[in-house]
Amino acid sequence: MTTTLPDGFLWGVAAAAHQIEGGNWNNDWWAWEHAPNTPCLEVSGDCCDSLNRYAEDIALIRDLGFPSYRFSIEWSRIEPEDGEFSIAALDYYRRVLATCHENGVQPLVTFHHFTTPRWMAQRGGWHEREIVDKFARFCEKSVGHLGDLISMGCTINEPNVVSMLGYLQGTFPPGLRDFKLYGQASENLRDAHTRSYDILKAGPGDFPVGLTVSMSDWWSPEGGEAGMERARAMHEDFYLEAARGNDFIGVQAYTRVRIGLDGLPMDPDPDVPVIESMGYEYWPQSLEISIRHAIDVTGAPVYVTENGIGIGDDETRVKFVTESLQGVERCLADGLDVRGYIYWSLLDNFEWAEGYKPLFGLVQVDRETFVRTPKPSAAWLGALAKANQLP
Repeated sequence: MTTTLPDGFLWGVAAAAHQIEGGNWNNDWWAWEHAPNTPCLEVSGDCCDSLNRYAEDIALIRDLGFPSYRFSIEWSRIEPEDGEFSIAALDYYRRVLATCHENGVQPLVTFHHFTTPRWMAQRGGWHEREIVDKFARFCEKSVGHLGDLISMGCTINEPNVVSMLGYLQGTFPPGLRDFKLYGQASENLRDAHTRSYDILKAGPGDFPVGLTVSMSDWWSPEGGEAGMERARAMHEDFYLEAARGNDFIGVQAYTRVRIGLDGLPMDPDPDVPVIESMGYEYWPQSLEISIRHAIDVTGAPVYVTENGIGIGDDETRVKFVTESLQGVERCLADGLDVRGYIYWSLLDNFEWAEGYKPLFGLVQVDRETFVRTPKPSAAWLGALAKANQLP
């Protein structure tokens, strides 16, 4: 039995520049991967060579039946040094956008997906106030060159992950554990979103703009609810509140967060299966809960801009996505404004500190030849997208 979705419900797949392009040496992540004692399991290297194979990727998206492609443009290519903008790089991304349109695929552009140019990182990155102005300038230059071809804009991908993993857990650059700098980075990320939202709306083109936030189902043992709510407010609501009045909020949900009586994260429940490559619980119900919370806080329409599972077992991928989409169906049945579902990710790609071990892709990529091989889940989800139906 299937459920037909409202006309205009947007299906798609996602990627990010540093995770698929290859050779992005001029940003903080390349430096972090190659640093002594890095927590990264592997370096990104050539990734999926999508810098050269983007047309193949977009044709694959078209052939699988997905009408949209969410990807990022690489700040460190477009502005390799402070104030020095590369027309060649901007023209390159213009060709990517044009190729999307030629294939009937809507390009959904993310302006910052975890990577920051080396020149800005060397000045302190997100905990330095000047980055707000620098990022706003980058967005102004980029939208001026590309805006007429953009179908949707995401300002910053998961700013709460950038701040938490970079400034509290130390697994993302700059690799710090400093609560004061975490607070400064969080403020700057939120302000950068607000500034860039206005800039993108004022630029060429006429496309919806929003923020994407990493969200979860949150749980605590009895007596720990107040601490859990404080943690959730700091990690999610701080950014959701900045998206009030935006064209949409992008919900990105994968799992559950358990907060102990001490207010700190707990290990996964031993009675719940764990996604080995990521170390977190198999918890598809997180998507529905996250959608509802995002709407409660922002009042904005929701696009699911990421959801997926990093696993080699493709049958489990279909099961996880089916259960996630059933949550979307319940939200729609309750009259909530959910406008699309974008699967993470198109390709098996570089998953940051975890390297190439997590297999989120609908499409397998040979690490030597870069040959793309769609998995059965790709045809299954593409068929749902073509029919605009939920399982």
